[in-house]
Amino acid sequence: MIICRKGEISIMTKVSDPIRINRTVVKNRITFAPTVKFDYAGPDGKVTQKHIEHYKERAEHNCGLICVEATAVTPDGRFGPNHLGLWEDQQIDGHRVIVENGHKNNTVMLIQLNHTGIVSNPECGPSIGPSEVETRQGARSRAMTVEEIHRMQDHYAAAALRAREAGYDGIQLHGCHGYLINQFLNETTNLRTDEYGGSAENRARFAAEIIRGIRKSCGEDFIISVRTVGADPDLKSAIAVAEEYVKAGCDYLQVSHGYGASDPTLAIGGVPFGLICSLGVHFHEHFAGRVPVSCVNGIFEPSTVRYLIENDLTDTVDLARAILADPAFPEAVLSDSPYVRCFECQRCQYGPFTQHKCPAELKRRKA
Repeated sequence: MIICRKGEISIMTKVSDPIRINRTVVKNRITFAPTVKFDYAGPDGKVTQKHIEHYKERAEHNCGLICVEATAVTPDGRFGPNHLGLWEDQQIDGHRVIVENGHKNNTVMLIQLNHTGIVSNPECGPSIGPSEVETRQGARSRAMTVEEIHRMQDHYAAAALRAREAGYDGIQLHGCHGYLINQFLNETTNLRTDEYGGSAENRARFAAEIIRGIRKSCGEDFIISVRTVGADPDLKSAIAVAEEYVKAGCDYLQVSHGYGASDPTLAIGGVPFGLICSLGVHFHEHFAGRVPVSCVNGIFEPSTVRYLIENDLTDTVDLARAILADPAFPEAVLSDSPYVRCFECQRCQYGPFTQHKCPAELKRRKA
């Protein structure tokens, strides 16, 4: 189909169309976002059979790309004692099984690397970050020295190398939602006056140097993605930070949110998606033709996925709750097959410590 966009004639992109990220071809435009399974792992941080079955089922239903959940690069940077890790070689084998199941279904496999920083669980380790600030627990975080910053960057690079050893096609840095990389970006948690604070370039330096380190150790064909802030504190600043990531070698931007509420005026009117998804659309417009961009948040209808892709508003659509509720959701997008819709529970029943009593999943399994 031929459409006219911004005065140009182009072929309309379809959700089923492949896309190249770095040197890897993704078979369609549907991606599964990283969503942590808080009670699947044990204190050793190793993959369990629950993880294996969870990702295998999603790969079998035609996800083009799966990003495995936030995985700790050090044991003290976990959400809690039961949190997946890649901080040591003994954790590689379980990840290798997850990847093999994905590749059997022609699904590109990434893994999200994370450290919680100032919001680290006290059971796991100290609260550390770019600056000394008040934590959620009412205590004070400890500001990292430059030496500690470099050591942490090495931990990210080492975890990425383990991911490559496990067979992953690439990694995603968790650079939003208030965790360590986001803490370096945000002006309320980064009060530094050295080369890691102040300007957008300096605040992005922590992650940009991680990207360069991973590229050096993992090679040119390894996908490096960042799940980045769409407006923290504003769109202009967030794009300036993302520009630093791209300059450092980021191949793919998956746009979400950071600290606090985003500017509501950034929402796009008259469309079937909300504010956070709109942030990704703004990024896509800015980076079009340079770096693929993915949108996320509150996308529960197959028609919304098609709308975003067919109107050239994003390169890929990142789905979480829709695919948690029913792994067959991608097939519903691609071929209008039946699926069970997410109930949009106020507190997601796939969320922390809920024992996964998702009503949509229960309905699907009874069918």
